[in-house]
Amino acid sequence: MEMERFHILDSLATLVVAVQVDAQVLWANAALEDMLAISRRSLIGSSLFDLVTDGPTLLSALEGVNDHQMEALRFDGMLRRHAQEPMHVHVLVTRLDQADQLLVEFLPLEQQTRQEREERQAEQAQTNKELVRNLAHEIKNPLGGIRGAAQLLEMEIDSSELKEYTRVIIHEADRLQSLVDRLLAPHRRPHVVGDVNIHEVCERVRSLVLAEFPRGLRVVRDYDTSLPEFRGDREQLIQTVLNIAHNACQALGDSIARGEAVITFRTRIARQATLGKQRYPLALELHVIDNGPGVPDSIKDRIFYPLVSGRDGGSGLGLTLAQTFVQQHHGTIEVESEPGCTDFKILIPLP
Repeated sequence: MEMERFHILDSLATLVVAVQVDAQVLWANAALEDMLAISRRSLIGSSLFDLVTDGPTLLSALEGVNDHQMEALRFDGMLRRHAQEPMHVHVLVTRLDQADQLLVEFLPLEQQTRQEREERQAEQAQTNKELVRNLAHEIKNPLGGIRGAAQLLEMEIDSSELKEYTRVIIHEADRLQSLVDRLLAPHRRPHVVGDVNIHEVCERVRSLVLAEFPRGLRVVRDYDTSLPEFRGDREQLIQTVLNIAHNACQALGDSIARGEAVITFRTRIARQATLGKQRYPLALELHVIDNGPGVPDSIKDRIFYPLVSGRDGGSGLGLTLAQTFVQQHHGTIEVESEPGCTDFKILIPLP
């Protein structure tokens, strides 16, 4: 019965173990089981010193917190894993409500860094969204006046040469209006939720891309057909994958001309995925990979910002919209790029 109170620890995404002050394990949560590839039954009763490389520091932390010298103690250490390299972790020791019982939390430094990066990206995306929306509205209002004035002026003049100038004003005003509409599009269209098969999404994008680039481009399917359907906005996801794939095609221009361009759609199941600060048992992992020259170093850190483009004539909105749509599905999108391989990875939680 006493152990039942530890079951709530299974809901935590972080790696947690309850121990006695002598480091004997009382309970290990599911996340720690998965990370160590060791069953809870095997962990209970064992010594935490067998898992943490810095035994003296761990013992000092356990005794210090247990003796009320500190409310909590933190240190960086290494966590041993079965048949794998030790993991760098940040260790946090706190007291439980019973004497001589302590809680030890392991925060993988890599995971902690990734979570902080995701939080920064989410905050930046929200800031970008507000900035773009406000800027678009500020542009739109005077733009209509400029176009209207040019039309009235065109009606008043007889010279064909002067009318050419008014036509330029009207044309450029229309072009800016189209850009503004694209900036506002994600905020206008409602989020339409239905059952989504991610492979149908990929196949639709594949057909669109090959219709535009029928020669010199090969689109490889690498699907995990066991992936279940999930609730989402099918059109938004098609637009997301299409924007990424279309950007890849633009970067692959020279390779397409040589007949060497390859884009790969890869789907996998991600288990025990942490998105934001929440852990999900299952998540969709979608990769869009190309063998192009890679993302320019000058924009790698800003690739999802609005109006940032790596090519002349690009609007810099495609990846911004992709990020917005993925975040509306409570997911994340990130990119790893080097010459010869650019990999956009999308993670979306599954039911």
